[in-house]
Amino acid sequence: MVKPLTEEEVNSKTDPSVSKQYDESTPKEEQFKELYKIIDGLKGSLLTTIRPGVGPVSRSMAVAKRVGPDILYLANIHSQKFEDMKQDKTVQVTFQNSSNQDWVSISGTAVTTDNADPRIKQVYSKGVNAWFGDLGDGIHTGMPEDPRMALIEVKANYIAYWKTTSSMPGFIKEVAQASLTGQVADTGVNRQLFDKDIEVARESEK
Repeated sequence: MVKPLTEEEVNSKTDPSVSKQYDESTPKEEQFKELYKIIDGLKGSLLTTIRPGVGPVSRSMAVAKRVGPDILYLANIHSQKFEDMKQDKTVQVTFQNSSNQDWVSISGTAVTTDNADPRIKQVYSKGVNAWFGDLGDGIHTGMPEDPRMALIEVKANYIAYWKTTSSMPGFIKEVAQASLTGQVADTGVNRQLFDKDIEVARESEK
């Protein structure tokens, strides 16, 4: 039997619920592949900006395109989030799969461009105009040429994500067993990707 730790011996290096928190064994290339699979399977996200005098402000946003570890959004340049990003370009993007508990958190820097960005036409898809409306002046049509339509590019600098490795019945069984035995539940893998890892992944997309 393993000798239990004393109160003084329990810390971030010995606490089993923390010391083995992140997956350090899976190759980074594989970690990125599985990250992309989670993101591409969800599309819907929360984009969080920092608003002066308020703090973090989140809103639901549909992903226009994922480019490697970076995220592109189409958005109305008149919306408050653009004012937020003028003051502080620090943003966070989160994804959550409620069916299996997978989640992704991307911390990064927002780069915004106006309607002159050619990528807008590339990522525009049918249905986007529903969020802009046609103002009937022949200019603000909700189409790619609409001057209100701008691009937000989130350049990632830190990514954390959770990949579930058990089915829902398996998840329930594992949590119940861990609760009864005092062990730490093992239902998936938690991973973190740092700036240097992200830059390598970004270069590989070119």
